[in-house]
Amino acid sequence: MRPQIKISLTILFSFYLGAAAGMASAEEGALSLSMKDAIKRAAENNLDVKIELYNPAIAEADIRRNAGIYDTLLNALVNYNNSTTTPSNIVITGTDITKQQSFEFNAGVSQLIPTGGTVAIGFNNIWYNNNFDATRTLTNYYQSDLVLSLNQPLLKNFGRENTELAINVARFAKEGSLETFRTRLNNTVSQVLNEYFKLYSLRQDLEVKKVSLTLAQRILSDTQGRVKAGVLPAMEILNAEFGVATREKDIIDAQRALNDEMDLIRVLLQLQGNQEIIPTDTPTKQELTVEEDEALTLAFATRPELQTQRANLKSRELQTRALRNRTLPDLTFRTSVSLTSLDRSYSNGISNIGSADYPVWGLGLQLSYPLGNRAAENEYIQNKLALEQTRTQLKAIETNIANEVRTAIRGLRASFKQLEVTDRGRAFAEERLNAFIKKNQAGLATTKDVLDVENDLVTAQNNQIRALVDYNNSITRLWLTTGQLLDKQGIKVDEKQADSLYDEARR
Repeated sequence: MRPQIKISLTILFSFYLGAAAGMASAEEGALSLSMKDAIKRAAENNLDVKIELYNPAIAEADIRRNAGIYDTLLNALVNYNNSTTTPSNIVITGTDITKQQSFEFNAGVSQLIPTGGTVAIGFNNIWYNNNFDATRTLTNYYQSDLVLSLNQPLLKNFGRENTELAINVARFAKEGSLETFRTRLNNTVSQVLNEYFKLYSLRQDLEVKKVSLTLAQRILSDTQGRVKAGVLPAMEILNAEFGVATREKDIIDAQRALNDEMDLIRVLLQLQGNQEIIPTDTPTKQELTVEEDEALTLAFATRPELQTQRANLKSRELQTRALRNRTLPDLTFRTSVSLTSLDRSYSNGISNIGSADYPVWGLGLQLSYPLGNRAAENEYIQNKLALEQTRTQLKAIETNIANEVRTAIRGLRASFKQLEVTDRGRAFAEERLNAFIKKNQAGLATTKDVLDVENDLVTAQNNQIRALVDYNNSITRLWLTTGQLLDKQGIKVDEKQADSLYDEARR
């Protein structure tokens, strides 16, 4: 009779630990990836992050576009006219056919000022020639004037806040888009951490299944020997072969899941090629303690979703004040001062302007107001309602964030407790398998019993791995909900990143 095989659990699990520790060296040409490197690659290369970064850059362009209201406006005119007509009053012209020529050349600049007014200066010139009776009127002369004018709203559209409304709205939009970018980066870093640990767990799972297959193959070999020796019935071989086949399928499934996960990480990090990816960092088992009140305070101060909504609220408040102003009458103060000249000689005319002998000035008020003013009033009411809606949305976000933080804290505490539970579960499963192997050797347990119990050990090992990964994911989730995640990973976000894209586009 063939001696009964004695399967040592110590040897079996030493093999498992050695296989798990040697994964990185076992893969020739593999990419060893640390958690820090994975996060850095994602922050720099992830396409979704890059796409989101364009929005603050676009917002910067919008700020500068709206700041164009302060660009000085230059205007110039050159115009020549020649006409031959029948005069309407021959007494004035002294001729029955009127021939007239004029050449006009004007230049000026205008500038919007922060109070909402417009300052303009213009230099206007016209040369005029006709065939009128020279004894009755001028027939060839130059007329010039230098004009300085100011138009200033006194009620509607008065003041810097109203003048720069579009600029400030664009600034708040950029502030919000930066926080939206921060949200995208937060979510991407969170996903990278979760997928990194998932890759770790899948590689561990694959190794566990390989060890399980090795044990099943040893049991099959032992069973075949014992059946041949007449100790066991032939049916036991079928049970052992079924156990081997089941574990081979498990390995195929585990390898496919591992390959799928590596592909996902390649997309997240924009890695080229098909190298095996070996995570070099292991999940932590160190307990993280957190106080709920401190976590809530931190979340309310730093969560980018709240910062985005607060920027929207400031923008709405600004627009509401501006629209309230636009319900006022449009009362404009107008004034102008000009120095004029009219002479047959252009140079003499310019000298007359310089002497200020012929000043012209004026001032006045212009009022316009639509009776009923329904358009402006309802635009203001519409924006007031939108403002209250934005405030309510802010409260809703705060409520949801508070719930997320509390849920994350409960999840963290529960997942930490699971570590100890799954550790005990694995220890019990090891002892149980050891006992069934001894019972099998004594003829008190079948091969199927041993394989079933060994399968329970695989489940316990996987539960232990999942619990460890879940605990680390709970830490990530807590940092995400409190707005700490980027700071914990040493990632800083500022507008310079977006401004560099804007500067590149300007070149």
